[in-house]
Amino acid sequence: MRIRETYLVRAVVPALYFLSIVMTMNVCADDRFAKQRQQMVREIDQNVKDTARYIGRPALDERVMSAMGTVPRHEFVPPSVQSYAYENRPLTIGHGQTISQPYIVALMTDLIDPDEEDTVLEIGTGSAYQAAILSELVKKVYSIEIIEVLGLSARKRLQQLGYDNVETRIGDGYYGWPEQGPFDAIVVTAAASHIPPPLVQQIKPGGIMLIPVGNRFQVQQLTLVMKDAEGGVITRQVLPVRFVPLTGEH
Repeated sequence: MRIRETYLVRAVVPALYFLSIVMTMNVCADDRFAKQRQQMVREIDQNVKDTARYIGRPALDERVMSAMGTVPRHEFVPPSVQSYAYENRPLTIGHGQTISQPYIVALMTDLIDPDEEDTVLEIGTGSAYQAAILSELVKKVYSIEIIEVLGLSARKRLQQLGYDNVETRIGDGYYGWPEQGPFDAIVVTAAASHIPPPLVQQIKPGGIMLIPVGNRFQVQQLTLVMKDAEGGVITRQVLPVRFVPLTGEH
């Protein structure tokens, strides 16, 4: 009996030691990313100050900044660029697509003035980072991705990370998601040559849409589309941006 206990101790102790090392490594990694995430938030805040005359505000809503400081951006980029996850710049996610610059994600989120009871449509799921930010702030997010492999990967990632109020589908975002509309806000994360009429139709009266407008090799303008209570539409250019093009058969 004593021999068996000795063997058991010899087997268990190294296993527990290995487990403690793994747990320590995970904690250290989390701490490292947490510090990088907070530095990213500070850089976003500075970008907002630098562009205040364009965007019409000296600071973003605290709820938006809190979401930016909470959502783990490193989980939404490929392992090959994970060490750059909290740099304030776009990163490739494959298939000719990118995850947007954190400043732009924060700004677009702030400009729709998200409310906890809102239903929001996103066009261009990508890796689902923008959808995850929105999910922290609104009741429901619907997101469309035209590239199947990205859309399926994003859906799995959102499920694994517990973003249960985000629903995704594969499709051409130009036509929106009329079955779930109208929406309090629409966020388009790819540049269109013009404002898509089907999306305008799916904005609620009093609602808003943000969309980059312009061709790939020309200056694009982040454009605010507002629908008043009577259904009239007003547009305003916010600032120059650069996005991948909105693709599809339209």
